[in-house]
Amino acid sequence: MNQRDSADAIRCRRPTIDDGKAIHQVVRETGVLDVNSCYLYLLLCTDFAETCVVAEEAGEVIGFVTGYRPPGRPDTIFLWQVGVAPAGQGKGLGKRLVHAFLDAPGAADATALETTISPSNAASQALFRAVARDRGAEVAVSPRFTEDHFPPGHEAEELYRIAPIR
Repeated sequence: MNQRDSADAIRCRRPTIDDGKAIHQVVRETGVLDVNSCYLYLLLCTDFAETCVVAEEAGEVIGFVTGYRPPGRPDTIFLWQVGVAPAGQGKGLGKRLVHAFLDAPGAADATALETTISPSNAASQALFRAVARDRGAEVAVSPRFTEDHFPPGHEAEELYRIAPIR
């Protein structure tokens, strides 16, 4: 199977409660994402399912995006985590997931995407800049969370605001 056939076999969809454990496992497999409790991923797959997306191949979750609508900012959709398991890497899945997230029902009327990225995470910066280019949007970067906001060893996070996304 070539890369194109493999990408065609991947389906992006809304998560269900049964995906919480699989998302937690993908987070662990990436080795780079903050691992949160499985309970949190179960809540995201139920209470925030309209603003989350999973990617599956052959019935297995190989990637996901989690996010939410920030209270008091109806124009914005916030992307919290995007993760791709080693089995899904090299297929353009991260970008495909972000676009599916922006096209999900929970993002329907949002005009801006926000996320935070650490200054050393060049791969995520490139991903979100590529999504902005695809959508003809501008990227604004500003401070969000300093290292003092986190436990020792966690890098600062900058806010990326991408607009307009439609």
